[in-house]
Amino acid sequence: MAIRYTLPNGLTVVFEEQHAAKVAAFQVWVKAGSADERPDQAGLAHLHEHMLFKGTERRGPGEIARDIEAHGGEINAWTSFDQTVYHIVIASQFARTGLDILGDAVRRSAFDKDELAREIEVVCEEIKRSYDSPSRRASRGLFTAAFQTHPYRLPVIGTEESVRSFTREKVLEFYHRHYTPKNLVLSVAGDLNEAELRQWVEEIFGGDWGRPYAGPVQRPRDAAPTGRRVLIQTEDVKEAYLHLSFAIPELEHPDVPALDVLAMIAGQGNSSWLVREVKRRQHLVNDVHASAYTPKDPGIFSVSLTLPPAQSQKALTQTARVLEALRTTLVPEDELRTVQAGVEAESVYRKETVQGTARNLGSYQTSPGGLESEARYLEDIRNLKPEDLRRVAQKYLRLEHAVVTALVPPSAELTEAQVHAALDEAAKSPGLTPPARATRTPPDAPVRPSRSQAASARSEVVQEKLPSGATLLIRVEPHIPLFSMRAAFIGGARYETPEDNGITTLLSRALTKGTTTLSADDISHLGDLYAGNVSGQGGRNSVSLKADFLSRYFEPGFRLFADVLLNPAFREEEVARERSLLLQDILTREDKPSSLAFELFSRTLYKEHPYRLSLAGEKASVEALGPEQLRAYHRAHMDPSQMTLSVVGDVDVAQVRALANEYFGKSRGGAVAPKQVKPEAPPSSPRTEKKVLARAQTHLVMGFQAARMTDPWRVVLDVLSTVLSGQGGRLFIELRDKRSMAYSVSSFSMDGLDPGYFAVYMGTSPEKVDAAVEGMRRELERIRDEPIPAEELERAKQHIIGTYEIDLQRNSARATLLALDTCYGIGLDNFLHYSERVAKVTAADVQEVARRVIDFDRMAMAVVGP
Repeated sequence: MAIRYTLPNGLTVVFEEQHAAKVAAFQVWVKAGSADERPDQAGLAHLHEHMLFKGTERRGPGEIARDIEAHGGEINAWTSFDQTVYHIVIASQFARTGLDILGDAVRRSAFDKDELAREIEVVCEEIKRSYDSPSRRASRGLFTAAFQTHPYRLPVIGTEESVRSFTREKVLEFYHRHYTPKNLVLSVAGDLNEAELRQWVEEIFGGDWGRPYAGPVQRPRDAAPTGRRVLIQTEDVKEAYLHLSFAIPELEHPDVPALDVLAMIAGQGNSSWLVREVKRRQHLVNDVHASAYTPKDPGIFSVSLTLPPAQSQKALTQTARVLEALRTTLVPEDELRTVQAGVEAESVYRKETVQGTARNLGSYQTSPGGLESEARYLEDIRNLKPEDLRRVAQKYLRLEHAVVTALVPPSAELTEAQVHAALDEAAKSPGLTPPARATRTPPDAPVRPSRSQAASARSEVVQEKLPSGATLLIRVEPHIPLFSMRAAFIGGARYETPEDNGITTLLSRALTKGTTTLSADDISHLGDLYAGNVSGQGGRNSVSLKADFLSRYFEPGFRLFADVLLNPAFREEEVARERSLLLQDILTREDKPSSLAFELFSRTLYKEHPYRLSLAGEKASVEALGPEQLRAYHRAHMDPSQMTLSVVGDVDVAQVRALANEYFGKSRGGAVAPKQVKPEAPPSSPRTEKKVLARAQTHLVMGFQAARMTDPWRVVLDVLSTVLSGQGGRLFIELRDKRSMAYSVSSFSMDGLDPGYFAVYMGTSPEKVDAAVEGMRRELERIRDEPIPAEELERAKQHIIGTYEIDLQRNSARATLLALDTCYGIGLDNFLHYSERVAKVTAADVQEVARRVIDFDRMAMAVVGP
């Protein structure tokens, strides 16, 4: 339950406790964006976004980001027409530090003159880059035409001329005018105690800032539309960019929920009317999308098209005809229900992480309706009828008031007269009805009854064996009405041979493309209806199926998941389509030289073991794969008796257990014994392989055989790798910052059921290869031969612990870790006690593992480049 209170100085705080993960998010929402600028301030709100992290009275340039990252956190910002937002997500044990850094930046930014000059240059480069984007120029044309006097007609980023005119005095004027407590909202979510948070907020944000609030800026309003407006820009572009838009009300208007849903049905997703008609059926456009943009002041309903220039007039006519159909035709009930479920799901998924929750709180609190408007909005969405959508379409999507903007090449020869003719033709011709969807409409899913407070507490991990031999893992996480499932099986590339290399990847892609009773479109549609998705995944050691759904659809979602897992059809046409896409991936490998370097490294380190094989496979092996091979693999290696199934989220243990026994309680009888894979000895002498590739850079991977997943010293290797990697790591500081030899540099570990590897990677200029190799080797020798200083070790451990908690916020991440760790024989210890084990690692432990792994007589190195 969210709380809201106001400090004596006027700052509003919104907070929601969320203890699913030991993470906290802090966001400061400044109720001032580019629409609050004077003409001589164009781009100043956006410049503040850049400057607030460039130093304060207490912290120098670069210290803010370094401090946050050292604690495993993340920091960033964004600017819009109506707000500027600064946000941090960090492990809750470091929450006080994170809040102090954010408060320091917002309250006491230094705006150093030299830093300002450098940042103005950065923003001017950003402006120049935007000129190179046709889609951005087309969007700018849209807002220029759609808004006549309102500041929304101007770009948020400003112009090069305006930005270069800014002085420190002008920046401080805007800062003191808008960055005052009464104009700010502090949004907080996560693993925090309310009383402690109140004390922190008072200490950091309380008191008199010396900047009294002058009140909101008065913005000019546009007059109601009285006719069409057309703006055609002719430039050297390869395709045409068209926008067909209409004036609509502001965010708090009662018609907004219906307009949002209307936009989704019109042009969002593969099932939308415009995609089905204008793109798929008539092949007039490369892409089409509809949106209802409803900011603080009146906005626009817009359809955006990219298309071959010669199709412009016809595409505009047919797009307008689809909109006319929405004005005259009732949307089918099942389509409306699907979109309503999607809106509900989007709201729920946003709150699965603390940063999503904080953004949701901040967004609603800074709107005129406050926090309470979210519940009203969702209730309005649930109550919409097809007649409501037709009513708002008739009210706002009036072709006589359309705004049409176009960015086209001269060859398009699109004129304003042709635009009017296209819309006139659509207005006088009957609206068309898009082709019916091929998917079935399932019955309504039952809504799960509410459980008691006692029953809704988070559970320990429930683990049990089903009669088939399957392992079932259940963890109740009741704070968000979502659940995730993961079914994992030992296999992956480790079970492959050169003859069938790629079968795991192909199978994981084809698994969701139809069952014996459902088509691929049926599965996709049901996933949409249950507000989630089902997907397969293959790796080096396993193959798995995962799904996420709203908890209210638990039973039908579980049944869909089970059908996909147990009864894949592997129809010839679907397998052929996925095989073709996989072969295309194989053909384009050389477009990713860094990935190519790691594949070459694997083939260099392993000569016999399947870890040498590519996950995607090879051309010859994938071409030989077909439905029969996939069915045989599925029968042999994906039987319920071989499965580890995890279910995490807002679920009922008894219901999970009952459905798991119903579907997975019996073996299908085709399972084979686990494949015996012989581990490979490390190299007996150094190995180096090179692939000549005409690229600007050379990619180097240097490494050694390392840990199994089940080795207890694997966590120490994680700490060792963190000391070396990241922007604060030794490789980055020594080889990039100090010696400028690296484009990118880091360290990696790949753990397997058999010994994996630990490696360092660098992308560098070809003439620097020898020095780079020497530098990489020197840093590896140093971490092996010299104890790590206590401060450096602690920083690495805090970074691991913080990012671990941030990464595990989602049910899907927890379900994946539980399923794979159990499948691999690691057990629950890694999930439950990983952070504790990291905290106990000593410098002596790291040095011992470094000496165990880093042996240059057993090294492998791959070089890809000129």
